[in-house]
Amino acid sequence: MFIAMNRFEVKIGSEAAFETVWRTRESYLSNMAGFVEFHLLKGTVAEDHTLYSSHTVWIDKAAFEAWTKSEEFRRAHARADDKTGESLYLGHPKFEGFEVILSERKSSAAA
Repeated sequence: MFIAMNRFEVKIGSEAAFETVWRTRESYLSNMAGFVEFHLLKGTVAEDHTLYSSHTVWIDKAAFEAWTKSEEFRRAHARADDKTGESLYLGHPKFEGFEVILSERKSSAAA
């Protein structure tokens, strides 16, 4: 498996707008071969930003790379920011990609 994450430092006061962009987006992920799951994570609050991370799981790195080269990827990222003219972020999102080496799951885990 391969996990792809983007970290976003969202300006204080812009959290609701950021979450709305994600909730109302057209994702296209479920159309992609090798896509497993997606999560939008909300993290710690700092003085000037709230940390968020988008987290996708793929069957392998090749499936993720195919997503990044697809027409679906281009359409999904066409409105990657709100349209008010002012960025919701401090800086650019930071990408992190991980190949899963070890995984463990409780067989009766709740969602």
